[in-house]
Amino acid sequence: MAGMDEFIDRLNPDMYVVTAAAGGERAGCLVGFASQCSLRPVRFVVWLSELNHTFRVARNAEVLAVHLLGRDQHALAELFGGRTGDRMDKFQGLRLREAYGGALVLEGVPAWFVGRIVTRAGGGDHIGFVLDPVEWGGQGEYGGPLLRLSDAVTIDPGHPVG
Repeated sequence: MAGMDEFIDRLNPDMYVVTAAAGGERAGCLVGFASQCSLRPVRFVVWLSELNHTFRVARNAEVLAVHLLGRDQHALAELFGGRTGDRMDKFQGLRLREAYGGALVLEGVPAWFVGRIVTRAGGGDHIGFVLDPVEWGGQGEYGGPLLRLSDAVTIDPGHPVG
């Protein structure tokens, strides 16, 4: 796998905060594995670690909310990536609202969407949640840089890596 490291080390994807709500629980985590996966119909997939509190809530959810962060929102990335919902309520004190299907949308992010979960797919130690976008929004005038993996490498994961 050392040869594959040369490829992977060159990647610098956008980072996302994914939120889920189900059964009276709410959860959210920082995600680097995500992408549009279909043109027609539009579909987007987010990959959640099976060890993550958000995964345990998401597997019972009907919708997920996916948020892009600005580079200046590193503290928000630290909250959702460096803490675990097993030990704290990450949403305490945040500006958020309820959207389609009870999804939790963080206010003040450059862009977000809510997607209905249409299928799940295994992929190693992460499960892909394929989403059908049903609602979206954000700051239309936002022109700053987005938070990328290189901006988040200093965040120690809030849940065990494996």
